[in-house]
Amino acid sequence: MVTIQRGSRKTSRPIGRKVMRESIHKTVLLNETIEGLNLQNKSVVLDATFGGGGHSKAILEKYPNVKIIALDQDKSVSKSLIDPRISFHNLNFRDLDKVLEKGVDGIIFDLGLSSDQLENSGRGFSFIKNEPLLMTMKENPRPEDLTASDIVNNWGEKSLADIIYGYGEERFSRRIAKGIIEARKKNKIETTWDLVKVIENNVPVAYRKGRLHFATKTFQALRIAVNDELRTLQTGLQKGFEILEKGGRISVISFHSLEDRIVKRFYKEKEKKGEAKLISARNEFRSGGNKEVILASAEEIKNNPRSRSGKLRILEKKT
Repeated sequence: MVTIQRGSRKTSRPIGRKVMRESIHKTVLLNETIEGLNLQNKSVVLDATFGGGGHSKAILEKYPNVKIIALDQDKSVSKSLIDPRISFHNLNFRDLDKVLEKGVDGIIFDLGLSSDQLENSGRGFSFIKNEPLLMTMKENPRPEDLTASDIVNNWGEKSLADIIYGYGEERFSRRIAKGIIEARKKNKIETTWDLVKVIENNVPVAYRKGRLHFATKTFQALRIAVNDELRTLQTGLQKGFEILEKGGRISVISFHSLEDRIVKRFYKEKEKKGEAKLISARNEFRSGGNKEVILASAEEIKNNPRSRSGKLRILEKKT
């Protein structure tokens, strides 16, 4: 059985927000994702974003003879992995072809960061703790690897504004970019709280008091840029489809519009070419009005508010 690490330490006080404790990660749309794969007891599944192992654990409980090939760029997630039915590879899913050529019956892409990864990595994914501004998925980044600190301290104002708006959909991107340029003239922006302070000083007061933390979109944008997440997703989807067996399915859970747009476009192209078919939510699963998108139930949202933004799309290979 896969053991999932839990966070237990208290966090410090972030700028502009009350003290928060670390949360225990809950896998979003867990049952819908697994049911949507339509697995058999001896299926081979690629868990392309292993994370805390929530999907893999649930699959093995339901299908004891399934074989799982697990990928994750963050090697630290494998520390609690003890199940012999899971073969773990420390790889980003864009490189899945390095360990697989064909032969999987189901693929899972869960594009959200786990709560444990956010809170325990020490790499600056969250503004809840004061940590080095890295935001790389690699557990031990090399000196030549791009980091969020590199971006905020070295990139030009236009480039900063473009990624904060383009990847974070942040309406105050220009003001934040200008503020970053001015701040780094005085001192290097080295930690998450350094950056939060800059953002706080360059957005309207009303925005600071909104339901969504004022740094959320900027942090999202930097994380996407550091890890090249959108191009990685496009590559991973194509390579995943190529190694999928006929009749096999891909389940993708996305958490923001940029990711969902890529998934939707990829699925539509495969359907148009006659290579695949969309699995309709209308007949098989709960839906939010769009038969091709599966959303969390009201009960799941109540128990896990993070699930509100999750969107699940499922594709079945025909040829």
